[in-house]
Amino acid sequence: MTNAKFNPTLTWSQQEIHDSKARFKVVACGRRFGKTYLGGTECLITAINGGRAWWIAPTFKMAEVGWRPMAATAMRLPNVEIRLVDKMIVFPGGGSVTVRSAEDPDKLRGDSLDLAVFDEAAYIKPEAWTHAVRPTLTDRHGKAIFFSTPCGRNHFWEKYQSGVRQEEGWQSWTFPTSANPLMDPNEIEAAKNLLPEIIYRQEYLAEFVESDGGVFRRVQEAAILLPREAERGRQYVAGVDVAASVDYTVVTVMDAESKEMVYLDRFNRVDYPVLINRLESVYHRYGLTSMVVESNSIGRPVIDELVTRGLNIVPFTTTSATKQAIIQSLQSAFENGLIRVLDEPVLIGELLSFESKRNASGSFSYSAPDGMHDDCVMSLAIAWHGVNDGGVILWMD
Repeated sequence: MTNAKFNPTLTWSQQEIHDSKARFKVVACGRRFGKTYLGGTECLITAINGGRAWWIAPTFKMAEVGWRPMAATAMRLPNVEIRLVDKMIVFPGGGSVTVRSAEDPDKLRGDSLDLAVFDEAAYIKPEAWTHAVRPTLTDRHGKAIFFSTPCGRNHFWEKYQSGVRQEEGWQSWTFPTSANPLMDPNEIEAAKNLLPEIIYRQEYLAEFVESDGGVFRRVQEAAILLPREAERGRQYVAGVDVAASVDYTVVTVMDAESKEMVYLDRFNRVDYPVLINRLESVYHRYGLTSMVVESNSIGRPVIDELVTRGLNIVPFTTTSATKQAIIQSLQSAFENGLIRVLDEPVLIGELLSFESKRNASGSFSYSAPDGMHDDCVMSLAIAWHGVNDGGVILWMD
């Protein structure tokens, strides 16, 4: 370890990311948020303490953005070797920072790393992470940070969702340009007035903007509510998507009159009696008019048990036809501003990533992208069906 004096000054948002103990950090950030400074700081701290860090950018030209400030800082530190040709900074204790390009992911193989920082991660080929860099972190239990402005719902979006879902070791943040206190608010406002809305939302607000191919539009406009307890004189309906294997059981409760979502419960890997008791608890907590429960798979015995306990349960059988009908009804509700839902990151993520495909027959099939979940979407769609149809069964096998 070197005796280098390195005392970076971080903004509150940068400090929050720095202080996190997560192994894999995903930061969706607006332009000029300060990701280059923070990413370079993390690389230098790792190297000063004897570790190996890589700064990885989409191209060699873009890699210069990270290299210049790190090299300038290193020049002020004692006994540090700066290798300009190799774009490498070597510290006396053996630690190092190397700037790399991801243009050819195969060239990222080999080294063992303590830290990999991906700059503009949304624009780097996904195999740079999965095939090349991720294995380099294994033996040293290395960490990774992914910084980027969003670019649709590509692999960067999927990594961001890993943090939203609180998968082990992952954490995600969204910070707009305005989170940098050094930015002039007037400049941000000028950009808002100049740029097309979709560009401003993506580049300055760091939003994963809804694409033309998405099923649900205007999701962000609708996702404005906080959970609410039951109120006297109100009627509530719930929709339940019952989990099978690794999926989640999700309960959505809606106010039948205002058609607003008031409660969401999402859980998995619980024993059968716990699942039943949890559903019964929600039923009584909100004095439900009805609870619409998917009857497929393990849903049927769940329904039977709840009925024996005196609950008004309406079975819903999911087929390609019934799924298309309830999804299109929910789609229309969002499009026409008829529904309001909870500001819940997992729910929003599932809604925005939900996909449709046109079949040869002309009908549509709906699902989450590969490797993702749609349990929240289905629970909400079933609840919306229950609210609008009074919990009456419209379709049967």
